Amino acid sequence: MSTQFHKLKIKNVTKESNDSISISFDIPEELEEKFSFKAGQYLTLKTDINGEEVRRAYSISSAPHEKEWKVAIKQVESGKFSTFAQGLVIGSELEVMAPTGNFTVKSEDVKNYVLFAAGSGITPIISIAKYILNANPSNRVILFYGNKSADSTIYKDELDTLHGHYSNFELHYIFSRESGINEILSGRIDEARISSLFNNYLNQVAINDVYACGPEQMIFSVKDFFTDKGINDKNIHFELFTVSKPQEADEVIDESAEIMSHVTVIVDDEEFEFDLSSKGKFIMQAAQDADADVPFSCKGGVCCTCKAKVMEGKVKMDLNYALDQDEVDEGFVLTCQSRPLTKKVVLSFDEY
Repeated sequence: MSTQFHKLKIKNVTKESNDSISISFDIPEELEEKFSFKAGQYLTLKTDINGEEVRRAYSISSAPHEKEWKVAIKQVESGKFSTFAQGLVIGSELEVMAPTGNFTVKSEDVKNYVLFAAGSGITPIISIAKYILNANPSNRVILFYGNKSADSTIYKDELDTLHGHYSNFELHYIFSRESGINEILSGRIDEARISSLFNNYLNQVAINDVYACGPEQMIFSVKDFFTDKGINDKNIHFELFTVSKPQEADEVIDESAEIMSHVTVIVDDEEFEFDLSSKGKFIMQAAQDADADVPFSCKGGVCCTCKAKVMEGKVKMDLNYALDQDEVDEGFVLTCQSRPLTKKVVLSFDEY
């Protein structure tokens, strides 16, 4: 993975809801190949705010066939980047890393897809929906999208246009603070709501894949519900933007025993070496302290920007909400959540 950021100009700025904007980037012809992406991937943006480097990952809401690089930014109370972004205009420049991310369509087969989104979780979901609908007219897409109200619904106009254009696209808005709507479509997308939605809209659908993006509680309610319905875990895909608390980590070693490890990090064909305690910093932070320009964004085990492959030795991840089990089995880890388990560890950011 390249750690390089590219300075890009903003091509367009659009007000998408009462608390969000979308921005699209002008990608120079010489960077189009580098910035090619899959539906569901994200861009890492970087800027300087009051002398502090701030990075944020935002999902690409356009689809690859649209030849556009668009992200939505929702205003977050006291959010450094989201507040800064409200002042962006056409021609403003941001530093942007090439697209990455695992929350993508895994198969080209004709399928019935069920999608769940809430709030800004629509950003990768709308990209995935547009990709699926464009890929094959035999695909069926059913989207449940939760918000407080119509005014706070990001991409509502675009979704309504898609719904009118594609007969194989079924769209259901769920509002928690809107009066005079169907009781089934009123409230939050929790376990009870998902059960009601299934009974009313999905009971006769041969579901192949489920995609979800939004709050942690919604995502795990979706996952648990469809697992109970017999959908294979490999066909339930989700992406978290934030997590409320750490998941329980499996014990791999005796935590009372401290190990001093000699760690080598390979990034852009350069090697950086440092000693690190198994009870010390995470590998990513230690690598940064050793002047390695390692890629990162969320630092919370949610995105996969800091993904690297363990070439030698063993490490332990405290959190992992981004890597598939197949990737973990191949030796990939999130370095922002990893500590060494052996006296020697070699990791490479250059493996894919």
